[in-house]
Amino acid sequence: MSTLPFASSHARRTHQTLLIDADDTLWENNIYFERAIADFISYLDHRVHTPAEVREHLNTCERATIATQGYGVHSFRHSLIACFEQLSESPVTPEHHASIVSFTEAIASNEIELLPAVETTLRELQQRHKLILVTKGNTLEQTGKLERSGLRPLFNTVEVLAEKHHEAYRELIQHHDFDPSSTWMIGNSAKSDINPALAAGLNAVFIPHDFTWVLEHDVVDPLAAGERLLELGAFADLLRYF
Repeated sequence: MSTLPFASSHARRTHQTLLIDADDTLWENNIYFERAIADFISYLDHRVHTPAEVREHLNTCERATIATQGYGVHSFRHSLIACFEQLSESPVTPEHHASIVSFTEAIASNEIELLPAVETTLRELQQRHKLILVTKGNTLEQTGKLERSGLRPLFNTVEVLAEKHHEAYRELIQHHDFDPSSTWMIGNSAKSDINPALAAGLNAVFIPHDFTWVLEHDVVDPLAAGERLLELGAFADLLRYF
């Protein structure tokens, strides 16, 4: 998908402001949560509900937890425990609690696994554009991942949002005095990165990830007049256009 009036490196734009998502755009993230969920479902070993039904119930628990506690590993742990309490035929013992928490420990301690060519692409983009990391979740958790990734020096600034909706993007535009015509939101989530950014008047670059979180699944909204969207297969493809 491309609605841009250029399609080769000979017509790359310069001096743009690139707002770049973090999780599953720069580095792997959801795959670690998926492993924890698989361990949890196996541990619960429900006699009535299928694994798919347990997963759907966990999705419901996560939506409820996010509404009160936001995003992050702590919120995810709370969701797993709530799901176990609601589906288990026996009370949650301290042993159960410890086992459930153990499923999430690797998420917080895991080394950051950059997606292919991310660092080299950012280094080249930095020479021509202003780069701003725009992610959502727990501030300490997200900034900690950024520091461990080694990518922090490549960004002019970092914004960790409680949620990514069009109002949040409009606030970013006002706070940083962005020129929407030369500002692009780049990310893997149609729900959080693409649709709300376009609704706020920004341009967008959609780079899908094979394992985007199920609660982030959405389709890209039909483009309104004047909106500009580019869909790429890999992060390195940004260098063809920027």
